[in-house]
Amino acid sequence: MYAARLASALHARRDVRLFGMGGPRMREAGVETVVDCSEVSLVGLTEVARKMPALNRAWRRLMAETRRRRPPFAILTDFPGFHLHLSRALKRKGVRNIYFICPQFWAWRPRRVNLVRRRFIRGLCIFPFEVEFYRRAGVPVDWIGHPLVGEVRATLSRAEFATKHGLDGDPARPIIALLPGSRPGELAQHMPRLIESAARLKSAESGSRRQFVLPLAAGLGRPQIGAHLVSRPDVTISVIENDTYNTLAAADLAIVSSGTATVEAALIGVPMVVIYRVAATTAWVARRLVRTPFFAMVNLIAGKRVVPELIQDDFTPERVAQEAKRLLGSAEARAEMRNNLALVRERLGPPGAIERAAGIIGGMIEG
Repeated sequence: MYAARLASALHARRDVRLFGMGGPRMREAGVETVVDCSEVSLVGLTEVARKMPALNRAWRRLMAETRRRRPPFAILTDFPGFHLHLSRALKRKGVRNIYFICPQFWAWRPRRVNLVRRRFIRGLCIFPFEVEFYRRAGVPVDWIGHPLVGEVRATLSRAEFATKHGLDGDPARPIIALLPGSRPGELAQHMPRLIESAARLKSAESGSRRQFVLPLAAGLGRPQIGAHLVSRPDVTISVIENDTYNTLAAADLAIVSSGTATVEAALIGVPMVVIYRVAATTAWVARRLVRTPFFAMVNLIAGKRVVPELIQDDFTPERVAQEAKRLLGSAEARAEMRNNLALVRERLGPPGAIERAAGIIGGMIEG
């Protein structure tokens, strides 16, 4: 999503030809995708093992095209497990690497920042507190702000959203949004627990008035979600397509998979419960690598616990239902959370991050 918007901004500035690894949005933005990112999208150690053949194919295609086209620059977006290795090979071919959206090494494996210093000529950070970490390691970086600021907004009122999607717009009938993530591993880990959480909330006192909606993430289809929903036909969850921001704006509460969706929910200002779970092997390793007091990006930005985090073993239907009922039952708790989310929005910087990134990279191309 971010790389596609950057591609459009670069095209608007200069006559550039872009190729690489991406998906539908990047193709729409004029990038020739020699590798489709859906082939290598993954989370966790066990998925890496299964995806190694696809990762190797992607590597070979990208390097073959690099040898053929001899690009002067490579703009790599996050995905450090792959891109740190790719950047070394690209640098050996004379390509100058730019890290667009530097990885969160301040949170895990901080020594890897030294690889960024050796292999990249510039880094672009989206969180203000990242700049000092990278500069202290000798990496030339700029803070551009978060690309979602100014882009995340609702276009419908709650009543209009309810009418459009066949819901009841009565404020006495709470709308609860479920955002399980988009990767296959996330769906496998999250959907059964979220469905059971919805069942518990539905069976609780006043639960019959609660409405559950699931906005489809980009790249997901109804069949992928429907395969999970059939397990509990007694729980009605309305699947919403192409309307995530209006879904969040209409919701009284969101139960959100940790990641970009939590930042989107914060920008909308909807109270949330953050959830996440990975395979046991990945969790065991992660506990020895993560160096932060919080897991959810919203809490990291705020520097305090703004939203509840239910991570790994804490992510159970019982705990989700407990936190959801607490927030739904307290207007004061929701108001306090909204005030804290407003603080998070302020710290994400002003709108225009993509334009600032395009200006920096465009200047480097010009030079």
